[in-house]
Amino acid sequence: MGPACDAAGLLFSEFNRLGVLEAQFYADDQKFAARKQLTPDAAVRDRFYAALELADSRARARLTKSPRDRDALFALTMSSGLKADYAGLIEKRNLASLRYTKEATAWAEQLLAVDPDCYDAHLATGVSQYIIGSMAAPIRWLVRLGGVSGDKQKGIADLQLTAQRGHYLAPFARILLAIAYVREKDKARARELLVSLRNEFPQNPLFNQEIARLGTQAVIRSRP
Repeated sequence: MGPACDAAGLLFSEFNRLGVLEAQFYADDQKFAARKQLTPDAAVRDRFYAALELADSRARARLTKSPRDRDALFALTMSSGLKADYAGLIEKRNLASLRYTKEATAWAEQLLAVDPDCYDAHLATGVSQYIIGSMAAPIRWLVRLGGVSGDKQKGIADLQLTAQRGHYLAPFARILLAIAYVREKDKARARELLVSLRNEFPQNPLFNQEIARLGTQAVIRSRP
C-alpha cells in the first residue's frame, strides 16, 4: 500500500499542476472529448510508474502466498485505477484507460469477495459503471462485448457508498460525485459536496474555485 499511496500523491500533484482537477473539463462529453493531450513532467512520470511497479510486484508476491490477502488486492485495485487516471486524463489514451479501469474493477470485485466491508473498493466499480453507462449506446454495446457493463445510476450509488463509508478514498469519491452531479445538471448537490470538502480541507483552494464557478454558471443561465 505504501508505494501505491506514493504513486497517488505523484499523480495528484501532476493533476494540480496541469489543471486536470478543474471540473469544467468534465461538465459534458463534448468538453471532455475536446480536452488537450497534456505534457507530463517526465521525472514525475518515471517516479509514478516506478512506485506502481513496486506496489504491483509486492502485492502479487503476497497473493502468491495468500490469494485472499486484503491489502494486496486493495493495492492492485488502486494501482490499476491510478494507471487508468494517468492514461486517460494526462496522456488522453482512452482505450488504455478503459483497459486499466476494467482491471481495477476486477481487482475490486475480488477484494469485495474477501472483505465485503471494504467500502473503498466500491470507488473502482462506481467509476467503471458511471463512465461506461455514460457512453453512447453503440459504444456501450461494443464495450459490453468486451465483458464490461455500465449503469450510471449504479455507478453513482457505488460512489455514494464510498463517500459515506470509505476509509481512505471517501474524499476522492465525493469529488467524483460532485463531477457526476454537475454532469447530471444537479448543481445543488454538487455544491453541497464541494462545500463539505472545502470545510474539511480549508487549505485546498480548488474547492472554493469550483463553488464560485457553479455560482457563476447559475448567474449566466438566469440572464435573459
